[in-house]
Amino acid sequence: MAHTWKVAIQLFDADDAGQDGIVTTAHAVLTTSSGTSLEGRGRARRNPHDPSVTEIGEELAASRALRDLADRLLRATSADIAELEHEDVRLRR
Repeated sequence: MAHTWKVAIQLFDADDAGQDGIVTTAHAVLTTSSGTSLEGRGRARRNPHDPSVTEIGEELAASRALRDLADRLLRATSADIAELEHEDVRLRR
């Protein structure tokens, strides 16, 4: 039996008035087949002297959001195992 988990990533661009650059933020939401959800966030800022390539900022912000999401999922898994085992658990990356 296969289970499907879904990840949705929303990307937002905004001018960073104080830095004269573009800030891209990403919000990643994982929804499991049982309906549990976890969120991760990421951000990227384009140096105003760099060429304006929107996709690069989106890729960087999304990758950071997914990394944050993966870390949160690993911590949630550790907590679930610890609850079952009644002892502290540390899973490696």
